[in-house]
Amino acid sequence: MTNEKAPITIKKYANRRLYNTGTSTYVTLEDLALMVKNGEDFVVYDAKSGDDITRPVLAQIIFEQEGKDGQSMLPITFLRQVIRFYGDSMQMLLPSYLEHSIGNFTSQQQKFRDQMQSAMGGKELPGAQLFGVMEEQARNNMAMFSQAFTMFNPFTAAQAAAKAQGGSAAAGPEEGDLDALKKQMADMQAKIDGLSRK
Repeated sequence: MTNEKAPITIKKYANRRLYNTGTSTYVTLEDLALMVKNGEDFVVYDAKSGDDITRPVLAQIIFEQEGKDGQSMLPITFLRQVIRFYGDSMQMLLPSYLEHSIGNFTSQQQKFRDQMQSAMGGKELPGAQLFGVMEEQARNNMAMFSQAFTMFNPFTAAQAAAKAQGGSAAAGPEEGDLDALKKQMADMQAKIDGLSRK
């Protein structure tokens, strides 16, 4: 027997109203965002067709949060890069990698909060301590995301290596690059496997 609660069912009607079947009340996207923040799991179904529309509803919540002043978290370069992956051969790998990356970020989030709390409790220059902790965390996060995008664009790594050796990188893959691409894919899989074991 499992103690996990079944996700709450939300129904979306043609008039765009959302109905929480758990509380028998109509809810808004703000209410759903609050449920996510509180760790409440839910699924959203189209009331007419019965289709699971959880993903587009969550995307709509993110879209609305990004539209609020001072709330945006997703850098424009990140959004453009994600758009480029739609229809790309690497598209199927991106969701699992992003899920793994955000999992790592979430686990480090508590460490970051603990460091901030420790810095704020210190007697000597708490502002300087806090800035140092934030700077270190920002560096770690940027390195992680840079590595993520480098791994998903194997030609970037090849171009960087060519520039380091003084040569010029080709604009696209040549016929002889197929073996190099296979090796990079194997290396990428090994890195992903290594990260998942940590």
